[in-house]
Amino acid sequence: MPPPKPAPSLKTTVYEQIARIGQAASSPSRLELLELLTQGPRTVEALARQTGQSVATTSHHLQVLRRARLVDAKKAAPYVLYRLADSQVETFLLEMRHLAESRLAEIQHITRTFLESRGALEPVDTEELVRRVRSGDVTVIDVRPHEEYAAAHIPGAISVPLADLPRRLRELQKRREIVAYCRGPYCVMALDAVDQLRRRGFRAHRLELGVSEWRARGWRVDASDLSARHELSTSAR
Repeated sequence: MPPPKPAPSLKTTVYEQIARIGQAASSPSRLELLELLTQGPRTVEALARQTGQSVATTSHHLQVLRRARLVDAKKAAPYVLYRLADSQVETFLLEMRHLAESRLAEIQHITRTFLESRGALEPVDTEELVRRVRSGDVTVIDVRPHEEYAAAHIPGAISVPLADLPRRLRELQKRREIVAYCRGPYCVMALDAVDQLRRRGFRAHRLELGVSEWRARGWRVDASDLSARHELSTSAR
């Protein structure tokens, strides 16, 4: 009779649990879902629309994230709203991205190639741009869907969803420089907004920081009324 196998060590057992987080975050699709949920709560249907996945596939990924305790679900009849479990998940997502950016040269190469193809590699001092945003020296527009703006936005920013920008140009003053932001450094909505604005004679720049990056610096973010946060699930498209 073979001798009994030794019981797993405490370290092995704990690391098995920690690995659940890594396994849940090992999918690009799930990382994208987490990034979208940093902008506010959504239903599986809204998330499926925004990621271009089927509802069934999106639901499967959300269940994986939920089992790892990275997201929560709350009934808001007739929908179920998914949201980040807490602020630690947003911090984890940002820190993992920063680690990847510091260790993987491929990320810088991919980003540089994309920006070059858009003619968007301009010598902009990000910290100086941030200083001007914080001091109110520029007009700041948030080009995400309005529901994301309602959930949280940079103080002083104006909600101008990208789809609405052409008809709202008359609201913007050409004598003031405009800074557009969206969901962070890999979101292209702000790039599209800057392209449109420059073609119409505005001085415009893209701010790489989104709400998550702004909040991570310890700076205040504003929100509209609380009910607007729950509309993310049905009207964000």
